[in-house]
Amino acid sequence: MHVIVDLISVVYRFLWGDLITLPLPGGGSVGLSLLVLLLIPTGIYFTFRTRFLPLRLFPEMLRVTAEKRGGNGSAISGWQALIISTATRVGMGNLIGVVAAISAGGAGAVFWMWLSALIGSSTAFIEATLAQLHKKPDPLYGGYRGGPAYYIHDYFAARRKGVSRRSVTAVLFALSGLICWCGISQVISNSVSSAFENAFHIPPIYTTVVLVVLAAVIVLRKNATVKVLDVLVPIMAGCYFLMTIVLILKNAALLPAVFQRIFQEAFGLRQAVAGGFGAVLMNGVKRGLFSNEAGSGSAPCAAAAAETSHPARSGLLQAFGVFIDTIVICSCTALIMLLTPEAQVQGLEGMDLLQAAMAYHLGGFGVVFIALILWLFSFSTFIGILFYARSNVAYLFGDSWVSQTAYKILALVMLFIGGLAAYTFVWDLGDVGIGLMTIFNIAVILPMSREALDALREYESLRKR
Repeated sequence: MHVIVDLISVVYRFLWGDLITLPLPGGGSVGLSLLVLLLIPTGIYFTFRTRFLPLRLFPEMLRVTAEKRGGNGSAISGWQALIISTATRVGMGNLIGVVAAISAGGAGAVFWMWLSALIGSSTAFIEATLAQLHKKPDPLYGGYRGGPAYYIHDYFAARRKGVSRRSVTAVLFALSGLICWCGISQVISNSVSSAFENAFHIPPIYTTVVLVVLAAVIVLRKNATVKVLDVLVPIMAGCYFLMTIVLILKNAALLPAVFQRIFQEAFGLRQAVAGGFGAVLMNGVKRGLFSNEAGSGSAPCAAAAAETSHPARSGLLQAFGVFIDTIVICSCTALIMLLTPEAQVQGLEGMDLLQAAMAYHLGGFGVVFIALILWLFSFSTFIGILFYARSNVAYLFGDSWVSQTAYKILALVMLFIGGLAAYTFVWDLGDVGIGLMTIFNIAVILPMSREALDALREYESLRKR
């Protein structure tokens, strides 16, 4: 067991640790991890190749989102695919992750979080469009399935001029995804049980049992996931957004100072002297990249399941999902934090810090509200990742209800265990899984991007006509 834990730690440090360190003026430095070195250049490359799609086609993203939402038969619609991916993107990272980024990097981290979201939108478009182009019929659940495992398979099959049953890289991606989502299951339940214990003094065992039972009722039914998320996601995101708007209006006089602080600290005007610019930059970039999941290959599993009139429409919807996650929801948490006097949250971190900030703004109701929002965010994330897992399980084990159900039961067991105790190596396991997914995914979407770019040009040509 110690050997496995040590191996996970070594891989974690390789993926997430500082691979190279660049010196900065003022005596500071900025450390760049392997994943940041992959995702940032990839995002910039796709932003140029799509001719600044996130800005240029933002009105089109809004138009596509507002179009007819119904899928045909058993296939889900593009809107429903957006809901599923939003359920997994909008999670603990939007709450605790943003708090941690601001705690470590200051207010300036928010600006770099925004910038990484704009870059990530282009990557999200490419991978979602590729997922649509390479989707397959789903004989078990109906409709379609797909994602990186499938377009990676097709890429290597085309290069070998033949089709084998499995591609090694696609198998490694699928396994990495299943490992990641099992790890995330434990993190989810641990965060929820801790928040409920702080807010309501409920012992973790009771919270965990209720969470697992509710999750089991939904995920073990054939097609309940999409129906539940269709209702849950708009309500939870809408409530959190509206509550933030209320708090912003209540503190409107402080907003100019907050935004001034964000932009001043973003460029290290104060931090450069103290050598802290690296922390500002990297905490914002990492939070933006890994909250919206662009490039990791998870959201394409939902994008592939959609029935849309054109593959590029699915790409635009997923690009808009990055905007919802980072520019809207993460910014909500950031503003709540920055509108709170520093004296109120001195010495606190994580969930305690966020609950203290909400208590300052809303009293006891704020603590209860944030605990309930965390529960909704986390619960929807768990349901969403099991939707993603369908396509990976099918790729690895074929069309079998036994394998589908077995993975769901494993995830439920991990959900239960995580609610009772926090195991640091399991948290690392989730990060290792998503890191490996990102490497395998980026390695293939770069050479395959021409297909997505051709689809974009065709879509724009059709729109003009």
